[in-house]
Amino acid sequence: MSRDEEQWDGTDQSYSRGTQTGGVRMARDMSDKDILKMELDQLKKEVNTPRTAVSANCADTITFVETEMPNDPLIKGVPDDKNPYKGDKGGCVVT
Repeated sequence: MSRDEEQWDGTDQSYSRGTQTGGVRMARDMSDKDILKMELDQLKKEVNTPRTAVSANCADTITFVETEMPNDPLIKGVPDDKNPYKGDKGGCVVT
């Protein structure tokens, strides 16, 4: 078995050899029944998630973006004195 190959040890905790995945079982190592059970469990968790219409969230999103715009470095830019990539810091001269 190569160093990067993984062997499932039969638990949801970890792989016995190779790269550790933090208890995540890969779908390629699961039967169709196990995959369907996993999907069902996820849907059971999501059914209780509170949802709102996009139209209801748009106004809040626009307000948030407009409020944060003055502090956004992608819109306003970074001052030259705080920009680590600006200025003469040497370089390569080809002669």
